[in-house]
Amino acid sequence: MTTFDDFGLSAPILKAVKAHGYTTPTPIQLQAIPPLMTGRDLLGVAQTGTGKTAAFALPILNALAANKKPAGPKRCRVLVLAPTRELASQIAESFKTYGAAQGVSVLTVFGGVKYGAQIKGLLGGVDVLVATPGRLIDHMQERHVDLSAVEHFVLDEADQMLDLGFFQPIRKVVARLPAKRQNLFFSATMPKEIKSLAADLLTNPVEVSVTPESTTVDRVDQRILFVETARKRVLLAELYAEAALSRTIVFTRTKRGADRVAKHLEMCGVKCASIHGDKSQAQREKALAAFKSGQLRALVATDIAARGIDVSDVTHVINFELPNVPESYVHRIGRTARAGANGQAISLVGDDERNLLRDIQKVTRQTIPSFDRRNDAYLAQAQAAIAHLNIPAPGEDHGTGGGRNARGEKPAGRGGRNGGGANAGGGHGRGQPHRDANGSRPAPIKPGGFDPMKADGAANAAPKPNRNRNRRPAGGGGYGQGGGQRSGGAAR
Repeated sequence: MTTFDDFGLSAPILKAVKAHGYTTPTPIQLQAIPPLMTGRDLLGVAQTGTGKTAAFALPILNALAANKKPAGPKRCRVLVLAPTRELASQIAESFKTYGAAQGVSVLTVFGGVKYGAQIKGLLGGVDVLVATPGRLIDHMQERHVDLSAVEHFVLDEADQMLDLGFFQPIRKVVARLPAKRQNLFFSATMPKEIKSLAADLLTNPVEVSVTPESTTVDRVDQRILFVETARKRVLLAELYAEAALSRTIVFTRTKRGADRVAKHLEMCGVKCASIHGDKSQAQREKALAAFKSGQLRALVATDIAARGIDVSDVTHVINFELPNVPESYVHRIGRTARAGANGQAISLVGDDERNLLRDIQKVTRQTIPSFDRRNDAYLAQAQAAIAHLNIPAPGEDHGTGGGRNARGEKPAGRGGRNGGGANAGGGHGRGQPHRDANGSRPAPIKPGGFDPMKADGAANAAPKPNRNRNRRPAGGGGYGQGGGQRSGGAAR
Protein backbone atom coordinates (compact mmCIF):
# COMPACT_ATOMS: atom_id res chain seq x y z
CA MET A 1 0.00 0.00 0.00
CA THR A 2 1.37 3.37 -0.98
CA THR A 3 -1.61 5.78 -0.92
CA PHE A 4 -4.66 6.39 1.27
CA ASP A 5 -6.86 5.13 -1.58
CA ASP A 6 -5.57 1.61 -0.87
CA PHE A 7 -7.02 1.48 2.67
CA GLY A 8 -10.67 1.26 1.65
CA LEU A 9 -11.66 4.46 3.45
CA SER A 10 -14.97 6.12 2.57
CA ALA A 11 -15.03 8.79 -0.14
CA PRO A 12 -15.76 11.73 2.22
CA ILE A 13 -12.79 10.80 4.45
CA LEU A 14 -10.44 10.42 1.47
CA LYS A 15 -11.58 13.79 0.17
CA ALA A 16 -10.82 15.43 3.54
CA VAL A 17 -7.39 13.79 3.69
CA LYS A 18 -6.46 14.94 0.20
CA ALA A 19 -7.84 18.43 0.85
CA HIS A 20 -5.20 18.83 3.53
CA GLY A 21 -2.40 17.77 1.22
CA TYR A 22 -1.81 14.26 2.54
CA THR A 23 -1.10 11.69 -0.16
CA THR A 24 1.44 9.22 1.26
CA PRO A 25 0.75 7.43 4.57
CA THR A 26 3.38 7.57 7.31
CA PRO A 27 4.93 4.30 8.56
CA ILE A 28 2.58 4.03 11.53
CA GLN A 29 -0.43 4.69 9.30
CA LEU A 30 0.70 1.94 6.94
CA GLN A 31 0.99 -0.50 9.83
CA ALA A 32 -2.00 0.51 11.94
CA ILE A 33 -4.87 1.41 9.58
CA PRO A 34 -5.37 -2.00 7.86
CA PRO A 35 -5.84 -4.05 11.08
CA LEU A 36 -7.91 -1.28 12.69
CA MET A 37 -10.25 -1.35 9.68
CA THR A 38 -11.01 -4.98 10.55
CA GLY A 39 -11.80 -4.17 14.20
CA ARG A 40 -8.58 -5.51 15.81
CA ASP A 41 -7.18 -4.13 19.07
CA LEU A 42 -3.86 -2.35 18.65
CA LEU A 43 -0.76 -1.66 20.72
CA GLY A 44 1.30 1.12 19.13
CA VAL A 45 4.74 2.33 20.15
CA ALA A 46 5.13 5.74 18.56
CA GLN A 47 6.10 9.30 19.42
CA THR A 48 4.09 12.38 18.59
CA GLY A 49 4.81 13.78 15.16
CA THR A 50 4.65 10.36 13.49
CA GLY A 51 1.06 10.71 12.27
CA LYS A 52 -0.50 8.41 14.86
CA THR A 53 -3.56 10.62 15.43
CA ALA A 54 -4.68 10.09 11.84
CA ALA A 55 -3.68 6.42 12.17
CA PHE A 56 -6.50 5.86 14.65
CA ALA A 57 -8.91 8.67 13.69
CA LEU A 58 -9.36 7.61 10.05
CA PRO A 59 -10.40 3.97 10.63
CA ILE A 60 -12.64 4.95 13.56
CA LEU A 61 -14.40 7.59 11.45
CA ASN A 62 -14.80 5.02 8.71
CA ALA A 63 -16.49 2.64 11.16
CA LEU A 64 -18.86 5.39 12.32
CA ALA A 65 -19.77 6.18 8.70
CA ALA A 66 -20.51 2.53 7.96
CA ASN A 67 -22.90 2.29 10.92
CA LYS A 68 -24.63 5.63 11.32
CA LYS A 69 -26.74 5.91 14.45
CA PRO A 70 -27.26 8.52 17.18
CA ALA A 71 -25.13 8.20 20.28
CA GLY A 72 -28.05 8.75 22.65
CA PRO A 73 -28.36 11.10 25.65
CA LYS A 74 -25.26 11.23 27.86
CA ARG A 75 -23.57 8.63 25.66
CA CYS A 76 -20.64 8.57 23.24
CA ARG A 77 -19.61 6.07 20.59
CA VAL A 78 -15.87 6.86 20.72
CA LEU A 79 -13.84 7.72 23.83
CA VAL A 80 -10.28 9.05 23.55
CA LEU A 81 -8.26 9.71 26.71
CA ALA A 82 -5.32 12.12 26.48
CA PRO A 83 -2.99 13.34 29.26
CA THR A 84 -3.14 17.09 28.56
CA ARG A 85 -5.62 19.73 27.44
CA GLU A 86 -3.49 20.63 24.45
CA LEU A 87 -3.27 17.07 23.14
CA ALA A 88 -7.00 16.56 23.71
CA SER A 89 -7.75 19.69 21.67
CA GLN A 90 -5.42 18.59 18.89
CA ILE A 91 -6.99 15.12 18.66
CA ALA A 92 -10.50 16.58 18.64
CA GLU A 93 -9.53 18.94 15.83
CA SER A 94 -8.30 16.00 13.75
CA PHE A 95 -11.62 14.18 14.18
CA LYS A 96 -13.50 17.33 13.20
CA THR A 97 -11.29 17.86 10.15
CA TYR A 98 -11.51 14.34 8.76
CA GLY A 99 -15.13 13.76 9.75
CA ALA A 100 -16.59 17.11 8.70
CA ALA A 101 -18.35 15.77 5.61
CA GLN A 102 -20.14 13.01 7.52
CA GLY A 103 -21.45 15.30 10.27
CA VAL A 104 -19.58 13.67 13.16
CA SER A 105 -20.10 15.44 16.49
CA VAL A 106 -16.96 15.91 18.61
CA LEU A 107 -16.65 17.18 22.19
CA THR A 108 -13.56 17.90 24.30
CA VAL A 109 -13.67 17.63 28.08
CA PHE A 110 -10.78 18.85 30.24
CA GLY A 111 -10.05 20.96 33.29
CA GLY A 112 -9.26 24.66 33.48
CA VAL A 113 -12.57 25.75 31.89
CA LYS A 114 -16.15 26.04 33.13
CA TYR A 115 -18.40 22.98 33.25
CA GLY A 116 -21.48 24.50 31.58
CA ALA A 117 -20.72 23.91 27.90
CA GLN A 118 -19.26 20.47 28.66
CA ILE A 119 -22.36 19.39 30.58
CA LYS A 120 -24.63 20.60 27.78
CA GLY A 121 -22.63 18.67 25.19
CA LEU A 122 -22.55 15.49 27.25
CA LEU A 123 -26.26 15.50 28.08
CA GLY A 124 -27.16 15.64 24.40
CA GLY A 125 -24.87 12.79 23.46
CA VAL A 126 -21.85 12.91 21.14
CA ASP A 127 -20.16 10.68 18.57
CA VAL A 128 -16.56 11.32 19.66
CA LEU A 129 -15.58 12.35 23.20
CA VAL A 130 -11.96 13.40 23.76
CA ALA A 131 -11.14 13.91 27.44
CA THR A 132 -8.49 14.15 30.09
CA PRO A 133 -9.00 11.58 32.88
CA GLY A 134 -9.50 13.98 35.81
CA ARG A 135 -12.32 16.06 34.35
CA LEU A 136 -14.00 12.97 32.86
CA ILE A 137 -14.09 11.39 36.33
CA ASP A 138 -15.78 14.55 37.64
CA HIS A 139 -18.53 14.26 35.02
CA MET A 140 -18.91 10.55 35.70
CA GLN A 141 -19.43 11.21 39.41
CA GLU A 142 -22.07 13.83 38.61
CA ARG A 143 -23.73 11.37 36.17
CA HIS A 144 -23.36 13.70 33.21
CA VAL A 145 -21.95 10.92 31.03
CA ASP A 146 -22.74 7.24 30.42
CA LEU A 147 -19.88 5.17 28.96
CA SER A 148 -21.85 1.96 28.49
CA ALA A 149 -22.23 2.46 24.71
CA VAL A 150 -18.56 3.11 23.83
CA GLU A 151 -17.56 1.17 20.71
CA HIS A 152 -13.97 2.41 20.30
CA PHE A 153 -11.66 3.27 23.21
CA VAL A 154 -8.33 5.04 22.59
CA LEU A 155 -5.69 5.59 25.27
CA ASP A 156 -3.07 7.98 23.91
CA GLU A 157 0.34 8.83 25.41
CA ALA A 158 0.01 6.15 28.08
CA ASP A 159 3.51 6.71 29.46
CA GLN A 160 2.76 10.38 30.13
CA MET A 161 -0.44 9.27 31.84
CA LEU A 162 1.81 7.26 34.16
CA ASP A 163 4.08 10.27 34.78
CA LEU A 164 1.08 12.43 35.70
CA GLY A 165 -0.41 9.88 38.08
CA PHE A 166 -3.49 9.07 35.98
CA PHE A 167 -3.40 5.29 36.23
CA GLN A 168 -6.09 4.97 38.91
CA PRO A 169 -8.48 7.37 37.11
CA ILE A 170 -7.92 5.39 33.91
CA ARG A 171 -8.88 2.14 35.63
CA LYS A 172 -12.04 3.81 36.99
CA VAL A 173 -12.97 4.88 33.46
CA VAL A 174 -12.27 1.44 31.99
CA ALA A 175 -14.49 -0.16 34.66
CA ARG A 176 -17.46 1.75 33.18
CA LEU A 177 -16.83 0.65 29.58
CA PRO A 178 -18.72 -2.22 27.92
CA ALA A 179 -16.89 -5.53 27.59
CA LYS A 180 -17.30 -5.56 23.81
CA ARG A 181 -15.30 -2.71 22.29
CA GLN A 182 -12.25 -1.99 20.16
CA ASN A 183 -9.19 -0.85 22.16
CA LEU A 184 -6.30 1.24 20.86
CA PHE A 185 -3.31 1.82 23.11
CA PHE A 186 -0.45 4.18 22.23
CA SER A 187 2.73 4.96 24.13
CA ALA A 188 6.12 6.41 23.17
CA THR A 189 7.93 4.15 25.65
CA MET A 190 7.01 0.83 27.22
CA PRO A 191 8.11 0.58 30.87
CA LYS A 192 6.79 -2.39 32.80
CA GLU A 193 3.82 -0.48 34.28
CA ILE A 194 2.65 0.41 30.77
CA LYS A 195 3.03 -3.17 29.57
CA SER A 196 0.94 -4.36 32.53
CA LEU A 197 -1.85 -1.87 31.78
CA ALA A 198 -1.81 -2.78 28.09
CA ALA A 199 -2.11 -6.47 28.93
CA ASP A 200 -5.20 -5.74 31.06
CA LEU A 201 -6.92 -3.60 28.39
CA LEU A 202 -6.14 -5.30 25.09
CA THR A 203 -7.38 -8.54 23.59
CA ASN A 204 -5.09 -10.25 21.09
CA PRO A 205 -3.73 -6.91 19.86
CA VAL A 206 -1.77 -6.16 16.73
CA GLU A 207 1.55 -4.63 17.78
CA VAL A 208 3.11 -1.87 15.69
CA SER A 209 6.25 0.14 16.34
CA VAL A 210 7.67 2.91 14.20
CA THR A 211 10.63 3.90 16.36
CA PRO A 212 12.90 1.87 18.64
CA GLU A 213 12.13 2.41 22.30
CA SER A 214 13.36 5.76 23.65
CA THR A 215 15.28 6.82 20.56
CA THR A 216 15.53 10.45 19.54
CA VAL A 217 14.52 12.05 16.27
CA ASP A 218 17.19 11.51 13.63
CA ARG A 219 16.80 14.97 12.12
CA VAL A 220 17.48 16.75 15.43
CA ASP A 221 21.04 18.04 15.77
CA GLN A 222 21.70 17.67 19.51
CA ARG A 223 24.30 19.72 21.37
CA ILE A 224 25.36 20.23 24.98
CA LEU A 225 26.57 23.49 26.48
CA PHE A 226 28.21 23.10 29.88
CA VAL A 227 27.61 26.20 31.97
CA GLU A 228 27.48 27.14 35.65
CA THR A 229 23.88 26.86 36.80
CA ALA A 230 23.91 30.43 38.14
CA ARG A 231 24.78 31.77 34.68
CA LYS A 232 22.22 29.89 32.61
CA ARG A 233 19.77 32.76 32.20
CA VAL A 234 22.48 35.10 30.94
CA LEU A 235 23.78 32.53 28.46
CA LEU A 236 20.24 31.81 27.26
CA ALA A 237 19.65 35.49 26.51
CA GLU A 238 22.96 35.74 24.65
CA LEU A 239 21.99 32.82 22.42
CA TYR A 240 19.05 34.82 21.11
CA ALA A 241 21.43 37.27 19.45
CA GLU A 242 21.55 34.64 16.70
CA ALA A 243 18.74 35.16 14.18
CA ALA A 244 18.51 31.41 13.50
CA LEU A 245 16.67 30.99 16.82
CA SER A 246 13.48 32.28 15.23
CA ARG A 247 10.90 29.94 16.81
CA THR A 248 12.09 28.12 19.91
CA ILE A 249 10.68 26.18 22.84
CA VAL A 250 12.60 26.48 26.13
CA PHE A 251 11.97 23.77 28.71
CA THR A 252 12.27 24.18 32.49
CA ARG A 253 11.53 21.74 35.30
CA THR A 254 9.19 23.94 37.32
CA LYS A 255 6.33 26.35 36.72
CA ARG A 256 8.03 29.09 38.72
CA GLY A 257 11.23 28.54 36.77
CA ALA A 258 9.35 28.92 33.48
CA ASP A 259 7.94 32.27 34.58
CA ARG A 260 11.37 33.49 35.70
CA VAL A 261 13.06 32.52 32.46
CA ALA A 262 10.30 34.13 30.38
CA LYS A 263 10.56 37.34 32.39
CA HIS A 264 14.33 37.43 31.91
CA LEU A 265 14.05 36.95 28.15
CA GLU A 266 11.43 39.70 27.94
CA MET A 267 13.77 42.06 29.80
CA CYS A 268 16.42 41.26 27.22
CA GLY A 269 14.13 42.09 24.31
CA VAL A 270 13.06 38.56 23.31
CA LYS A 271 9.30 38.28 22.77
CA CYS A 272 8.11 35.21 24.64
CA ALA A 273 5.48 33.70 26.93
CA SER A 274 5.40 30.90 29.48
CA ILE A 275 3.01 27.96 29.51
CA HIS A 276 2.47 25.50 32.37
CA GLY A 277 -0.16 23.88 34.54
CA ASP A 278 -0.93 26.96 36.64
CA LYS A 279 -1.93 28.96 33.56
CA SER A 280 -5.63 29.08 32.74
CA GLN A 281 -6.81 27.38 29.58
CA ALA A 282 -7.44 30.78 28.00
CA GLN A 283 -3.88 31.92 28.81
CA ARG A 284 -2.41 28.73 27.41
CA GLU A 285 -4.41 28.93 24.21
CA LYS A 286 -3.51 32.60 23.75
CA ALA A 287 0.21 31.89 24.22
CA LEU A 288 0.14 28.93 21.81
CA ALA A 289 -1.75 30.92 19.20
CA ALA A 290 0.75 33.77 19.41
CA PHE A 291 3.66 31.32 19.17
CA LYS A 292 2.18 29.50 16.19
CA SER A 293 1.50 32.77 14.35
CA GLY A 294 5.08 33.97 14.84
CA GLN A 295 4.27 36.80 17.24
CA LEU A 296 6.48 35.16 19.87
CA ARG A 297 10.04 34.08 19.31
CA ALA A 298 10.18 31.82 22.35
CA LEU A 299 7.74 29.68 24.32
CA VAL A 300 8.99 28.75 27.80
CA ALA A 301 7.30 25.58 29.03
CA THR A 302 7.33 22.81 31.57
CA ASP A 303 7.00 19.20 30.44
CA ILE A 304 3.27 19.67 30.06
CA ALA A 305 4.13 20.91 26.56
CA ALA A 306 6.67 18.19 25.78
CA ARG A 307 4.09 16.06 24.02
CA GLY A 308 1.00 16.79 22.02
CA ILE A 309 1.89 20.33 20.95
CA ASP A 310 2.09 20.27 17.19
CA VAL A 311 3.73 23.55 16.15
CA SER A 312 5.36 23.58 12.74
CA ASP A 313 8.71 25.20 11.98
CA VAL A 314 10.12 25.06 15.52
CA THR A 315 13.79 25.74 14.80
CA HIS A 316 15.27 24.98 18.22
CA VAL A 317 14.44 23.27 21.48
CA ILE A 318 16.49 24.52 24.41
CA ASN A 319 16.64 22.47 27.59
CA PHE A 320 17.26 25.22 30.12
CA GLU A 321 17.17 22.42 32.68
CA LEU A 322 17.43 18.71 31.97
CA PRO A 323 14.32 16.69 32.89
CA ASN A 324 14.33 14.38 35.90
CA VAL A 325 12.77 11.61 33.79
CA PRO A 326 15.17 10.64 30.97
CA GLU A 327 12.38 9.70 28.56
CA SER A 328 11.05 13.27 28.76
CA TYR A 329 14.19 14.44 26.95
CA VAL A 330 13.09 12.44 23.90
CA HIS A 331 9.67 14.07 23.87
CA ARG A 332 11.03 17.55 24.46
CA ILE A 333 13.39 17.55 21.51
CA GLY A 334 10.68 15.96 19.39
CA ARG A 335 9.00 19.38 19.28
CA THR A 336 11.46 20.34 16.53
CA ALA A 337 12.39 18.55 13.28
CA ARG A 338 8.75 17.75 12.54
CA ALA A 339 7.20 16.86 9.19
CA GLY A 340 10.57 16.04 7.64
CA ALA A 341 12.26 19.30 8.66
CA ASN A 342 15.57 19.63 10.48
CA GLY A 343 15.99 21.12 13.93
CA GLN A 344 18.46 21.68 16.73
CA ALA A 345 18.28 20.83 20.43
CA ILE A 346 20.59 22.67 22.82
CA SER A 347 20.89 21.54 26.44
CA LEU A 348 22.38 23.87 29.06
CA VAL A 349 23.97 21.46 31.52
CA GLY A 350 25.11 22.55 34.97
CA ASP A 351 27.51 20.64 37.20
CA ASP A 352 24.59 19.36 39.28
CA GLU A 353 22.95 17.86 36.17
CA ARG A 354 25.72 15.56 34.98
CA ASN A 355 23.99 12.52 36.50
CA LEU A 356 20.78 13.43 34.65
CA LEU A 357 22.79 13.72 31.44
CA ARG A 358 24.28 10.27 31.96
CA ASP A 359 20.79 8.83 32.50
CA ILE A 360 19.54 10.45 29.29
CA GLN A 361 22.47 9.13 27.27
CA LYS A 362 21.92 5.67 28.72
CA VAL A 363 18.23 5.64 27.82
CA THR A 364 18.77 7.05 24.32
CA ARG A 365 21.82 4.83 23.81
CA GLN A 366 23.87 7.67 22.38
CA THR A 367 26.47 10.20 23.44
CA ILE A 368 25.21 13.74 22.98
CA PRO A 369 28.11 15.86 21.71
CA SER A 370 29.22 19.20 23.07
CA PHE A 371 28.98 22.04 20.57
CA ASP A 372 31.67 22.30 17.91
CA ARG A 373 33.39 25.68 18.12
CA ARG A 374 34.17 25.56 14.42
CA ASN A 375 30.60 24.99 13.27
CA ASP A 376 28.63 26.58 16.10
CA ALA A 377 30.34 29.95 16.21
CA TYR A 378 27.50 31.82 17.87
CA LEU A 379 27.37 29.31 20.74
CA ALA A 380 31.08 29.69 21.33
CA GLN A 381 30.66 33.45 21.15
CA ALA A 382 27.94 33.38 23.78
CA GLN A 383 30.01 31.30 26.16
CA ALA A 384 33.01 33.52 25.54
CA ALA A 385 30.94 36.52 26.57
CA ILE A 386 30.14 34.98 29.92
CA ALA A 387 33.72 33.88 30.59
CA HIS A 388 35.13 37.23 29.47
CA LEU A 389 32.80 39.53 31.36
CA ASN A 390 32.47 37.27 34.40
CA ILE A 391 28.70 37.78 34.22
CA PRO A 392 27.04 36.98 37.55
CA ALA A 393 23.56 35.59 37.96
CA PRO A 394 20.64 37.30 39.70
CA GLY A 395 21.16 37.32 43.45
CA GLU A 396 24.66 35.85 43.19
CA ASP A 397 27.20 36.77 45.86
CA HIS A 398 30.61 37.12 44.26
CA GLY A 399 32.48 36.52 47.47
CA THR A 400 36.11 37.48 47.64
CA GLY A 401 37.24 39.52 44.70
CA GLY A 402 33.85 40.67 43.38
CA GLY A 403 33.33 41.35 39.68
CA ARG A 404 35.80 42.60 37.10
CA ASN A 405 36.48 46.16 36.18
CA ALA A 406 36.53 47.69 32.71
CA ARG A 407 40.02 46.33 32.03
CA GLY A 408 38.84 42.83 32.83
CA GLU A 409 40.85 42.87 36.08
CA LYS A 410 39.50 41.38 39.26
CA PRO A 411 39.75 43.97 42.04
CA ALA A 412 40.59 43.07 45.59
CA GLY A 413 38.04 43.05 48.36
CA ARG A 414 34.66 41.45 48.87
CA GLY A 415 32.11 41.91 46.11
CA GLY A 416 28.50 42.81 46.86
CA ARG A 417 25.35 40.95 45.96
CA ASN A 418 23.87 42.06 42.68
CA GLY A 419 20.43 41.63 41.17
CA GLY A 420 20.85 40.77 37.51
CA GLY A 421 23.47 40.41 34.77
CA ALA A 422 26.85 42.14 35.28
CA ASN A 423 28.88 44.76 33.52
CA ALA A 424 32.45 45.65 32.87
CA GLY A 425 32.54 47.82 35.95
CA GLY A 426 31.11 45.32 38.38
CA GLY A 427 27.54 44.44 39.44
CA HIS A 428 24.47 46.54 38.89
CA GLY A 429 21.20 47.40 40.56
CA ARG A 430 18.83 44.65 41.63
CA GLY A 431 16.66 43.23 38.88
CA GLN A 432 18.12 45.31 36.01
CA PRO A 433 19.67 44.08 32.75
CA HIS A 434 23.47 44.21 32.64
CA ARG A 435 25.04 47.67 32.20
CA ASP A 436 28.22 48.90 30.60
CA ALA A 437 31.11 50.59 32.35
CA ASN A 438 29.30 53.93 32.45
CA GLY A 439 26.26 52.37 34.09
CA SER A 440 24.22 52.63 30.88
CA ARG A 441 21.75 49.91 30.02
CA PRO A 442 22.31 48.35 26.57
CA ALA A 443 19.58 48.18 23.96
CA PRO A 444 17.56 44.95 23.76
CA ILE A 445 19.22 42.09 21.96
CA LYS A 446 18.77 42.19 18.19
CA PRO A 447 19.68 39.38 15.81
CA GLY A 448 23.16 39.79 14.44
CA GLY A 449 24.08 42.55 16.89
CA PHE A 450 25.99 40.50 19.44
CA ASP A 451 29.69 41.35 19.88
CA PRO A 452 31.10 40.32 23.25
CA MET A 453 34.76 40.81 22.44
CA LYS A 454 35.05 44.62 22.28
CA ALA A 455 37.92 46.30 24.08
CA ASP A 456 38.49 43.63 26.69
CA GLY A 457 34.81 43.48 27.51
CA ALA A 458 34.15 47.21 27.87
CA ALA A 459 34.01 50.16 25.55
CA ASN A 460 35.04 52.67 28.24
CA ALA A 461 37.91 53.18 30.58
CA ALA A 462 37.84 51.80 34.08
CA PRO A 463 35.91 53.90 36.60
CA LYS A 464 37.78 55.57 39.42
CA PRO A 465 37.02 54.12 42.84
CA ASN A 466 34.52 56.15 44.85
CA ARG A 467 34.84 55.69 48.55
CA ASN A 468 31.71 57.63 49.42
CA ARG A 469 29.14 54.92 50.15
CA ASN A 470 26.26 57.34 49.76
CA ARG A 471 27.08 58.26 46.18
CA ARG A 472 26.63 56.17 43.05
CA PRO A 473 30.04 55.46 41.47
CA ALA A 474 30.50 56.53 37.87
CA GLY A 475 31.41 53.03 36.71
CA GLY A 476 28.04 51.45 37.39
CA GLY A 477 29.24 49.48 40.41
CA GLY A 478 26.97 47.02 42.12
CA TYR A 479 24.88 47.48 45.23
CA GLY A 480 26.31 46.00 48.39
CA GLN A 481 24.21 43.54 50.33
CA GLY A 482 23.41 46.12 52.96
CA GLY A 483 22.16 48.65 50.44
CA GLY A 484 25.39 50.68 49.99
CA GLN A 485 27.08 50.78 46.58
CA ARG A 486 30.50 49.48 45.65
CA SER A 487 32.69 50.82 42.88
CA GLY A 488 34.22 48.55 40.28
CA GLY A 489 32.70 45.46 41.88
CA ALA A 490 34.87 45.75 45.02
CA ALA A 491 33.63 46.36 48.56
CA ARG A 492 35.24 48.38 51.28
